[in-house]
Amino acid sequence: MRKLALLGGLTAALASAPAFAQDATDPSALDADRITIGVGGVYMPSYRGSDDYSVSPIPVIQGTFKGIDINPRAGGVALDFIPDNRDSGFGFSLGPVATYSGNRARGIKDNVVKRAGKLDDAVELGVTAGVTAYKLTNPYDSLTLSVDARWDVAGAYKGMVWTPNLTYTTPLSKGSLVTLNASAHHGDGKFNRYYYSVNPGQSAASGLPIYGAKKGWDSVSFGVLGAYDLDGDLLNGGLAVFALGSYSKMLNDGKDTPYTRIRGDADQWIGGLGLAYTF
Repeated sequence: MRKLALLGGLTAALASAPAFAQDATDPSALDADRITIGVGGVYMPSYRGSDDYSVSPIPVIQGTFKGIDINPRAGGVALDFIPDNRDSGFGFSLGPVATYSGNRARGIKDNVVKRAGKLDDAVELGVTAGVTAYKLTNPYDSLTLSVDARWDVAGAYKGMVWTPNLTYTTPLSKGSLVTLNASAHHGDGKFNRYYYSVNPGQSAASGLPIYGAKKGWDSVSFGVLGAYDLDGDLLNGGLAVFALGSYSKMLNDGKDTPYTRIRGDADQWIGGLGLAYTF
């Protein structure tokens, strides 16, 4: 879980794909309690803006229990306390969100960045809200616009981020579905200074130039998720395979920081495979 902060766009895609297992047949089945647990491996940068890559595990938990939706987030989970009626054409979501970020806390491959010093782990708590349109091109697809607002409560960057997401999900057959996602990441001054500034001490230790970051958008991401039920029927639960891919572009201070501009790359790629089981 050391680099899951980079998976925001892909996790939004996972959150909008209804449990890999109950979105492509009878809509009434979507009201039933269900839990999906999955695990996969992702090939991704070692920190935000890095050009060094490695493989990391990604856990997934998702489902519905007693009318509460459970959706994955990068290194965390979000809850939705507002039940939807798909037949009405629209639905709403609102609930708490909690995430963990180990960005530049461990696993740094670049020796220059490593000399600048490790950062602390961040734990973010906040709220998520959104609106979903159902049955746009077929009886089972959906388009969701949502936003997460989260605050660091662990004393790492001590600031706030917010992430809007736009996600479209549709089944391709009785046994497969695809999700497309676009998202962005905005950090306040405390977040961006913590992760993108180079202070005099870090400059002296690493040789990187001093740099001062300000609040603003630091990245935009585009992702795709595909899932296939191994018995060809998404409705009956069981085992499914999924594959995901994402492209992110670092922006503004996320791109101009020496950690990216000199030692890394503004173009960020992620790819992964995994298994999920729905109970």
